[in-house]
Amino acid sequence: MQLIESKIKDVLLFADLLQKDNRGYFQRLFCKKSYNKILRDREILQINHSLTVNKGNIRGLHYQLPPNSELKIIRCIRGSVFDVCVDLRSQSDTFLNWMGVELSLENNNVIVIPEGFAHGFQALEDNSELVYFHTNFYAPESERTLRYDDPHINIKWPIKPNLVSQKDLNQPFVNKDFKGFFV
Repeated sequence: MQLIESKIKDVLLFADLLQKDNRGYFQRLFCKKSYNKILRDREILQINHSLTVNKGNIRGLHYQLPPNSELKIIRCIRGSVFDVCVDLRSQSDTFLNWMGVELSLENNNVIVIPEGFAHGFQALEDNSELVYFHTNFYAPESERTLRYDDPHINIKWPIKPNLVSQKDLNQPFVNKDFKGFFV
């Protein structure tokens, strides 16, 4: 894996090589040995797979409050997405800053988003699929959402959004009293 520099401290990007030949390709989705430095004392406890049917659809921006915060390792296995994370760590120099990266099978980039970040993405192609590796279990009582169009965060989505879930749209915008959280 080749490390790609990230503009937000602790968010990691990797370019992973596909092994290709005339039969197709081989891709290792996860190897604990390769991720030991990142995981340290954490374990992958849950693996999720999502399909986003239409180009322009947005999912997120979701996060879980401590003690259920989670590190996520995310890769695209079909199509392409604009993957976004927002720093919610109250003590961070990049508090409420966001960064986005394109994930696709072709570029085979992997993003590692640590605890203390919200995560979301926009499908850049129809039928885009992601695989997520989580270091914590989903805890509905700890789940929170930031609005994809929050003016305080001001994410520059690459294409006009065409579908966002009602649950995600029903969230308030961040206000001056939003303190994030300490991880």
